[in-house]
Amino acid sequence: MRTNPAVTVSEVATAFSLHPNVARHHLERLVAGGYVEVEAGRPKGAGRPSKRYLAAKEELTIGLLNRRDDLLVLLLREAMELLGPEAAEQMAAKVGEQYGRDLAQRMSPTEGQRSVRAAMHAIAETLTAHGFAAHAEDHGTTTSVVAEQCPFGDAATTNPVLCAVDRGMVSGLLWGLCGETPEGSMPVVLSSRARGDDACTAQA
Repeated sequence: MRTNPAVTVSEVATAFSLHPNVARHHLERLVAGGYVEVEAGRPKGAGRPSKRYLAAKEELTIGLLNRRDDLLVLLLREAMELLGPEAAEQMAAKVGEQYGRDLAQRMSPTEGQRSVRAAMHAIAETLTAHGFAAHAEDHGTTTSVVAEQCPFGDAATTNPVLCAVDRGMVSGLLWGLCGETPEGSMPVVLSSRARGDDACTAQA
């Protein structure tokens, strides 16, 4: 993508000898992870604009993603203590929500609003791309996103307020993917192992 910065699904499929559906799946996973962005191409005749994929402007490297920076963890812990639990949780939720909205804008620039269930399944894939190893489970009229692991590691155990980032991300993604505000008729209910629950889930 660096040498050919804006490509279609069919171009990627041809270049790597993949079925278009397989190429599309991998491209959407890269979008969800923030590595690739989507822009609307010019439509050929009638119909919606075609998607074109290009490398994200912000450089992300495997080394930076995998590095555990002890200094930042210590700084975060000190900031949480100075803020107090209530203010820290509000800040964490706000940061997660804005990040979720930004992700949603990159994921669906040319698509209409999704149903809550479809959005939650997309959110599970997005969280997986961010290290949560998540999957969606449908329960009647609600859908839960279950995270098998936490990218914050031990930091979430000692600072469970970080779980508010997860709730904020889900709220922001829902707002962006299906047009509901986090304060609207679709609250996100969060459970967390760090807070003593049986599993880490977000339900809407």
